Amino acid sequence: MKLRAIAHSRTGDKGNIANISVIAFREEDYPLLLERVTAARVKNFLSDVVKGEVLRYELPNIAALNFVLHDGLGGGVTRSLALDKHGKSLSSALLDLEI
Repeated sequence: MKLRAIAHSRTGDKGNIANISVIAFREEDYPLLLERVTAARVKNFLSDVVKGEVLRYELPNIAALNFVLHDGLGGGVTRSLALDKHGKSLSSALLDLEI
């Protein structure tokens, strides 16, 4: 199943760092997110774009995970020549992760 079947995301970006929150639709799916959506898997899944460190923060009170992706925006939204180098694009791609 794809991650998007049990979660949605919110994003932000600043400079060359993207921030992606993955939020379970249902609280009972949070343990599955904890198990299967690790920083290592996110880094591997987005490795074509994200060149730096990926940090994961757990937010159990809201059944969410927050990922901070370093060096993943081609130098930053205003510096990159690539189209749509925003966190939104990365979060949409991440929701295609097979869990």
